[in-house]
Amino acid sequence: MNATDAEIAKPFVQATKHVLTTMAMIEPAPGKPYAKKNNTAAGDVSAVVGLTGDKNGSISISFTKKCAVAIVKNMLGDDIQDIVQDTKDAVGEITNMISGQARAGLAQMGLAMQASTPTIIFGDNHSISHVTSGSVVAIPFTTPNGDFTVEFCFE
Repeated sequence: MNATDAEIAKPFVQATKHVLTTMAMIEPAPGKPYAKKNNTAAGDVSAVVGLTGDKNGSISISFTKKCAVAIVKNMLGDDIQDIVQDTKDAVGEITNMISGQARAGLAQMGLAMQASTPTIIFGDNHSISHVTSGSVVAIPFTTPNGDFTVEFCFE
């Protein structure tokens, strides 16, 4: 990971902490970012958002089942109708918000980008395909309710 990756990681870390703390009352602790070598998802449910603009790339967030369910329960309370659909919706919504806040942070660094609608991938050992051939930076997070990983990649 080079210095620019570390700089670019900051808005993702700040956005992730802010969104999960305010929307799901979950306080995530970021781990050490690393260069990801394969496309296997770290969790059981993932959302991927394509980015275009000054740089093209993508962001994904992959949650363990335990963490995703905790987020849904904290966001919806007892109003869960269909746990699978509600989980997909919540993961998509959280990823959208994190993407938006991270893009605002990147814009302050001079990188303006637009985002696509999140694609949700569900299931054990699924893979995440980033739209670029650039290296994928992964940031692991731990929470009292299970773990998740934020990944981003730009060309």
